[in-house]
Amino acid sequence: MSHTLEGRVAVVTGGASGIGEACARDLAARGARLVIADINEALAKQVAASLKGAIHARLDVTSVDDTEALAERVAREMGPTDILVASAGVLQPPLPPEELSMEIWDRVIAVDQRGVYVSNVAFGRRMALRGAGSIINIASVTSFRSAPLHAYAPAKAAVVSITQTLATEWGRSGVRVNAIAPGYVLTPALQAAIDDGKRDPKALEENSAFGRLIRTEEIAKACSFLASDDASGITGVALPVDGGWLVAPPWHTYGGVPPKRG
Repeated sequence: MSHTLEGRVAVVTGGASGIGEACARDLAARGARLVIADINEALAKQVAASLKGAIHARLDVTSVDDTEALAERVAREMGPTDILVASAGVLQPPLPPEELSMEIWDRVIAVDQRGVYVSNVAFGRRMALRGAGSIINIASVTSFRSAPLHAYAPAKAAVVSITQTLATEWGRSGVRVNAIAPGYVLTPALQAAIDDGKRDPKALEENSAFGRLIRTEEIAKACSFLASDDASGITGVALPVDGGWLVAPPWHTYGGVPPKRG
């Protein structure tokens, strides 16, 4: 397997499900030693138990004290953290602003924006002092486009900005900070929305160049690449893994995305 990560310590926040779990499993398959950190401790324990040598931890990413304590625990029990994947996040219903409560808005901003910054600082500052490390933040294609997600989209746009500023802050200290911007990924959460009739999979597929949804393992492979030495010259980027969701929609004004040849 390319992009080997043999023996490296990797912490994945939100690692108990969805994109975070997929990233954790791919990193482990490439030889990394995993820490599955999630607010759902029971699920984190279950995932960690399925990965050789992994440990788990309950983590509220909005808490500075909890996150700092985890960084100390990882250093004590596993050694210095080489890789951080900041995947913990919450979704929001697509509501007009006059119907979106500030309680929901505050929660989304707290987890999706503050949580990424808190975890980046807790682990990244230790990486910087050691002179090495790789951070991968999970942003979203809504970081770059308008969407009826008046808390989630601004929070994910902030993740891209956090990525860029910390990449520069710690670049000369040997720490690379990058982001992945997933498109519509067939996570359990999206599947549940489809099953409930809240999302139309055909509409999601039609608005991509590939004409399909992205799989969690495709996000995970991009994550492992960015974490590896093969990406040693890359920092401060927000890599879309979206099947062409960012480029396809304008084609609908010209009759749609061309069908498969042959």
